[in-house]
Order: sequence, then C-alpha cells, then structure tokens
Amino acid sequence: MPIDLWSLYALMLKSRLFEESVTQLWKDGLISGEMHLGTGEEAIIAGVVTHLGAHDAMALDHRGTAALLMRGVDPILILRELLGKPDGLCGGMGGHMHLFSKPHLAASSGIVGAEGPAAAGFALAAQYLHPGAVTVAFFGEGAMNQGMLMESINLTAAWRLPVVFVCKDDSWSITTQSDTVTGGDLNDRAEWLGVPGVLVDGRDVTEVWEAARKAIARARADEGPFFLRARCVHFEGHFLGYHLIRAVRNPLREMPKITIPLTQSFLSASGASFRERVGGLKSVLSAVLSTLRDPRRDPNSDPLRRTRNTLQSDSARLQALEDDTERETGNIIALAMEEMAAS
Repeated sequence: MPIDLWSLYALMLKSRLFEESVTQLWKDGLISGEMHLGTGEEAIIAGVVTHLGAHDAMALDHRGTAALLMRGVDPILILRELLGKPDGLCGGMGGHMHLFSKPHLAASSGIVGAEGPAAAGFALAAQYLHPGAVTVAFFGEGAMNQGMLMESINLTAAWRLPVVFVCKDDSWSITTQSDTVTGGDLNDRAEWLGVPGVLVDGRDVTEVWEAARKAIARARADEGPFFLRARCVHFEGHFLGYHLIRAVRNPLREMPKITIPLTQSFLSASGASFRERVGGLKSVLSAVLSTLRDPRRDPNSDPLRRTRNTLQSDSARLQALEDDTERETGNIIALAMEEMAAS
C-alpha cells in the first residue's frame, strides 16, 4: 500500500483543529481539571494508526484523543466526555485521561506505564481470538522508567506477542528533562530485553509511516514485538497552562506573578542564606531562559507545517481540504455545545 500524504495530512489537521477547540473550551472553564493534549504528536499517531485493521487494538496513554479520533471514534462522544456529560464516550466518568471504546479495541489510562500491561493483554487475546491482529501501545519516554512497562516489554518478547511499542519522546518527563533521570539509551533497553527497534523523526509523518508499516507487518507475521521510538515536541508542555510556556508567551501578564514573590522572598530578613537565595534565583531564571530557546517554540518542529509544505504544489486542493476540515470541526463543536445547552 503506497503512502497517501493527503489522507495523513487530513487526519493530522482534524486532530489539531479538534484539540485547539478543546483548548479554548478548557480556557473558558467548560472543561475542568488538567488537560493533556497531543498537539505535536500528530505525525506519530497518523503514521501508525493508518496501518491498523478492524481487529487491531490500541493501548493509549493520557493523550489519547488524537488516536481515538484517527481511529474513527465519534468526536462528539469524545467532546461530551471531556465536558463531563453522561452521554459522553464513557458516561462522563472517564474524562480525557481515561477514554475507552470497546468497538475500536481502544483503552487509555492516566497511570504512567499502564499501556504496557494493557497492550500485552490485548495481544495475548488476539493470538487466540484473531490471529494476525496486532496491538499498538503509545506512551512517553518517561514511562520507560516505570517497572510495569519494562516488565511488559520483557513478557511480550518472551511470549512473542504481536505488540508495537510506540515511544513518543519529547525529551521531557512532565517538567524534568528526561536525560537527567534516565540512564542509557531507550532503544538499547528494548534491545537488551529482546525487542528490536528503531529511532525516527516523529515530526516527519512519511518517516513514521514507513517505520510503522514495517513494524506492524513484522508483528502480523508472528515475529514478535517491536520498539518504535519517535522524537516529537509538545507545544503546550506537559499540560495546558504550563507555567513557563505561559510566561514566555505573555511576559507582561505572567512574569510579575513569578518575579514579585521571588523578589519579596529574596529580600526577606529571615529564611535561607544569601547564597541559597542566589542559587534559587539563578535556577528560576535559567528555567525561563531555557524555555525561550525550547524547541516547543520553534514552528519548524510542527509536524503539520512540515507536511503542509510538501503539499503546497497543489494549493487549490490544499485550501479545499483545510476549509472542509475546519468547517467539519466547527460543526462538531457546535453540535456538541448545542446538545449541552439542551441538556
């Protein structure tokens, strides 16, 4: 099957526009709690999910919205779930971190690393019920430091289970740089457990699609699990409202919230020593400056922008696709909010 870049871009754009709408609803206070989005992951999700068939399963992390959308789950049901409504995908009880769709064999969890055991269970069932079916597990690189994920990788290797482990590596474990808390190379870890793998550019949907094609075909052929590590960027940080990104985007409004209490603490007559205060001040300033240079602020890290650039030779078709997708997304949001008002 040849790659269809137009279809991939359409899926990626649909996901991005949907999550941008979710962002606005969250900012308006209509969605409560934390919100973890997959903006920046679209090329990874699209490049993998388009290879899945009817009996294939997905074990998802707390950023499951994009994968569910691209798999064909009703977006209105997803949105109603995020709004906490009883007619949502999970009866309004799961929220955005615990989304499930039995018809699509898809399950997400807010527990870091839980994708491993879920994927192993899906794959073990598939061996008996639907030979040739595969399971895909999506997780961040921070989850590779969780025991249950490592144990699951080991088990799938020992039992030759048809699982493709997809590690979405954005180099950050919540607000900690991953390389400061992770020993060794993640691909080497998987290899030592008997699972071969590859490292790809997760901002390039063509590269992801090709790697996923080979990995999933390998799993279908009963050749065991595979580890697909894809580097990406989360433009909103770990969650919406991430304080450092917020400060960089709107310094006049946000920086006083940091600098005023910091200055008051620094000048206080009691408390830590002068050296300790200087050290704390340097730490805060370093974090802000590093955010200014962060790849999350680089538009060239955007997988949609990179894919769009390859399609610009047919500008009329591109504009029509984008207009249709934007109109479709607007209709979805309007319908979901209309039903909300009626309820």
